Amino acid sequence: MILIGQYDSPFVRRVAIALTLYGMEFEHRPWSVFRNGELIEPFNPLRRVPTLVLDDGTTLIESTAILDYLDELAGPTQALIAESGPARRQSLKLCALGSGLADKAVAMVYERVLHDTTSDVWLDRCRSQIAATLAVLEAERASVKTPFWFGETIGHADIMVACAVRFLGEAHPGLFDVSARPALAAHSAQCEALPEFGTVLQLFNPPK
Repeated sequence: MILIGQYDSPFVRRVAIALTLYGMEFEHRPWSVFRNGELIEPFNPLRRVPTLVLDDGTTLIESTAILDYLDELAGPTQALIAESGPARRQSLKLCALGSGLADKAVAMVYERVLHDTTSDVWLDRCRSQIAATLAVLEAERASVKTPFWFGETIGHADIMVACAVRFLGEAHPGLFDVSARPALAAHSAQCEALPEFGTVLQLFNPPK
């Protein structure tokens, strides 16, 4: 398998961490959507990452769809998410919140670095969405006393939220107050201490 995209993307990183946790071998092509769009286009006409190219040439796009395939390969007993029921639905909700948080943080980066004149209305909206989402995730994580969200082992929700928090902290340091979000800060630190996170790491590199 070939994973396309840079690890400073929280979406690429969540896929790479899952691949690593699953012990699935893959080739990494750290192509930037801005600097290497022409290389990505033959695999994904949207020029978006992550893009996963399977051994038979099939291309999967969007991190959620990619993880769904990887979970299928891993099988229900090894998958990083419950197979069904309330735990699965709650995990998908947390993943969606983490993904949305990351998406808003990315949107703010694009607004800042790609436009000569930024929209204060748009940026304020993104900030309010980020703050509200952080508050919900903080309360959710604080209510859980196990090492990870759904028990003793890490899952997709843990990974997505940790990747989003790291990206937010690097791209917009002022938007993540560690003292105000102790549960999320501890969660992020615990995940980042894992070797699978340490091997899949790239400092934020804004587009130019």
